[in-house]
Amino acid sequence: MGMSEFYGTADEGEAIATLRRAVELGVTLFDTADMYGPFANERLVGKALAPYRDRVVIATKFGNARGENGERLGIRGDAEYVRSACDASLARLGVDHIDLYYQHRVDRTVPIEETVGAMKELVEAGKVRRLGLSEASPDTIRRAHAVHPITALQTEWSLWTRDAEDTVLPAVRELGIGFVPYSPLGRGFLSGRLRSLDDLAPDDFRRSNPRFQGENFQRNLDLVDRVEEIAREQGVTPGQLALAWVLAQGDDVVPIPGTKRVRYLEENVAAVGVRLTEDDLARLEEAFPKGATAGDRYPDMSTIDR
Repeated sequence: MGMSEFYGTADEGEAIATLRRAVELGVTLFDTADMYGPFANERLVGKALAPYRDRVVIATKFGNARGENGERLGIRGDAEYVRSACDASLARLGVDHIDLYYQHRVDRTVPIEETVGAMKELVEAGKVRRLGLSEASPDTIRRAHAVHPITALQTEWSLWTRDAEDTVLPAVRELGIGFVPYSPLGRGFLSGRLRSLDDLAPDDFRRSNPRFQGENFQRNLDLVDRVEEIAREQGVTPGQLALAWVLAQGDDVVPIPGTKRVRYLEENVAAVGVRLTEDDLARLEEAFPKGATAGDRYPDMSTIDR
């Protein structure tokens, strides 16, 4: 996402180098969405990964409708839109099928059965291999899974966002659905590199995020300071420690840390080699307890199916 929008200035050359370096390092899952850019990120991913198509899994998402000029047109999950969005994504990615196709946000004006029914037709047509949902409630997940098997559920999850543990994670594990945490680094906060809003570009969307505002910023920074202390003792970066925590939650958990630069990619990938003991996990739980983060995840939580 950040390679095309939301996280300051984009650099296509660095973005392509980062994506291709990821393949070299053994990364196999690449996640995008039609709304990123809008539309530009799918083109970027398709261009960068074209030489490696048979070695990677490409996931993209539909549902957050946007216009060519970036205007937001609401959430759509009607069958007609699902079909047209898929065809458009296939063309932008330059592929003949999408490996994993997510509904990005649940359209609560359309029965989930209609949306997933249309997605099922895409599987039957060979345009899509597997289906996923993003930010869906347990009830929605169960209803969707009854129409067609859902392979993956994508939701924000990290040390500083743990509400999924209450009901969503138990539900997907009961159904045998994989869990794909986005923002496993807490939108970069857990990297330890953000000390004030001055560290963010003027057009960085995090400036409007409640967790980066006023007293919330300092309270959350205090929590990250505790993670940094443990990371120093382990000889790793705070970001690597945060990713290792997510990876330690189970083999069915596949985080998708975002980055725009090769050096941060390499740092993230190295987190695979960080092994946390039960004592390490207990210390992190004590330092950063569930529910400790100050502020909502988004300025407007109304689009989250809960």
